[in-house]
Amino acid sequence: MRREQGKRAVFTRRILLVGAAKAAVMGALGARLYQLQVVEGERFRTLADENRISVRLIPPPRGRLLDRFGEPIAANRLNWRAMLVAERTDDVGATLATFSEIVPLTEADRARIERELRRRRRFVPVVVRDYLAWEEMARLEVNAPDLPGILTDVGQSRIYPGGEAFAHVIGYVAPPAEADLDGDPMLELPGIRVGRAGLERAHDRALRGRAGTVRLEVNAVGRVIRELAREEGTPGQDVTTSLDAGLQQFAAERIAEESAAAVVLDARNGEVMAMVSSPSFDPSLFDSGVSAAQWREWTTNRRAPLINKAIAGLYAPGSTFKMVVALAALEARVVSPGERIFCAGLTELGDAKFHCWRRGGHGWLDMREAIKQSCDCYFYEAAKRTGIDRIAAMSNRFGLGVEPAIELPGARPGLVPTRAWKRATQGVPWQQGETLVHGIGQGFIQTTPLQLAVMTARMVNGGRAIEPHLTRAIGGQLVRGARPEDWPMVGIPEAHLKLMRDAMGGVVNERGGTAWASRLPPEVGASMGGKTGTTQVRRITMAERERGLRRQQDLPYEWRHHALFVGFAPVENPVYACAVIIEHGGGGSAAAAPVARDIMAETLLRDPARRDSAPAPSLQVAAAERRER
Repeated sequence: MRREQGKRAVFTRRILLVGAAKAAVMGALGARLYQLQVVEGERFRTLADENRISVRLIPPPRGRLLDRFGEPIAANRLNWRAMLVAERTDDVGATLATFSEIVPLTEADRARIERELRRRRRFVPVVVRDYLAWEEMARLEVNAPDLPGILTDVGQSRIYPGGEAFAHVIGYVAPPAEADLDGDPMLELPGIRVGRAGLERAHDRALRGRAGTVRLEVNAVGRVIRELAREEGTPGQDVTTSLDAGLQQFAAERIAEESAAAVVLDARNGEVMAMVSSPSFDPSLFDSGVSAAQWREWTTNRRAPLINKAIAGLYAPGSTFKMVVALAALEARVVSPGERIFCAGLTELGDAKFHCWRRGGHGWLDMREAIKQSCDCYFYEAAKRTGIDRIAAMSNRFGLGVEPAIELPGARPGLVPTRAWKRATQGVPWQQGETLVHGIGQGFIQTTPLQLAVMTARMVNGGRAIEPHLTRAIGGQLVRGARPEDWPMVGIPEAHLKLMRDAMGGVVNERGGTAWASRLPPEVGASMGGKTGTTQVRRITMAERERGLRRQQDLPYEWRHHALFVGFAPVENPVYACAVIIEHGGGGSAAAAPVARDIMAETLLRDPARRDSAPAPSLQVAAAERRER
């Protein structure tokens, strides 16, 4: 009996132990289920959704660049492309090998893909091929099962309707470099582009926009089943420029065969109507990728097609600088407008001789005639009386030797020397002979065509210190600077400025003026004022002078003078200012003035600064007929 009771007690204890163990296991299981389903339910639900749902960024359309009349000068177009997601394939190399059998890949393509795969995270798509033809797209879709990780998509590429004519102003876009990756996930999207130069770079943030998102349901291998939701991004803002596309195209065609630059400004507010640098390049090549051969061709070309000569080309201003010297002399009261100075063909200073361009001299001249006939000896004397520091101070007030405020990256300030500058940079004192040379715009002084256009605008607009700018509106909102009253005054007496305008009018419109042959044609209905300039690129020896100077066209190209012209129109009520430089053109009156005449005539016929819409067809026809004549 006792044995029975002992067995029963042992059994009961075992049952209790087993029951307790079961209860503990069930409790632990219940607690774990509670932990998973209640406490961490939201987290695991999210993880499950992440396995099922793929959230991707949608690159927004890049904003357009428009001319002043709303014509696109930089826009977008759709293009088919193939992309690779590295985490969706076990063997990237095999996938690319199969892909290249269907759509050929160059060595450059492979190098780029490998570089981007190393730089990007495995789930970020990498563009394998852009600009696919329809037949290539069809072959890829048919062979999709053999291409794990490859997906086809439609993207956007940048187009430039004006091509080379606008390249230096608009700039171009290119894939982001390492330095551009600032944490913005949108910059890692396939096909995204950032501004690299010109207005594309200056307004990159506004043009870029904000990315959208798309939620896709995918299966276990990552294939898209369906789209669940989409939130469109914010397109980049359109930027309206001050350019007139038709005028820009005309100016580019007019100087197409030269190594040259031309700028046209609205003299009243500083808006850039046209800015051309030649030779140029095709900006669309940077979007799709520049070949090594093309890059070598550009960088080894002595005429520097990649440099915007209008803002970065440095040239001595030559005789176009004489008005600044005249204004400095007037302000210092060392020369009066009516004072006559004799030109014998040369000026002597110690043992040095400074020659006038007219070998026999001009005789007695007052200031107006000296500007009109571009007498060097007159301005040797005016500069000697004024002094280099006063000339430099006046130059700065007219925008020379200071960095322009234009939006374009790379604009150079040039150089206007002073006594202190020479002492600081060369360790020797300034010489009076150097002052004489600078009186005719030679020597150390360096300017850009844009600065010369600004100088001219400030001289003819009543003395307003306008700054050049290319932006009229961003996202439809006008920017400051459209009104003349937005700009301060340079502080020059109106009588002095009027004398400069009158003298420059005589340069073009009176016999004896150095640009008499470049008067505007009668059908334009207005006259142009201006000033020619010719700058030496090498020193002419005394022996050469005694033998007799050779004609410019008989000299090697690199030895020929640079040709310059600055102008404005109409003379009676100035609206436009321009500057033209023809590298090694030979002479301002022969090479630069005719180009400026044609560009200014086109500007007046189009009259973009006074219009709210593009020129009417009749006006365009009139301009075309004039060009044909």
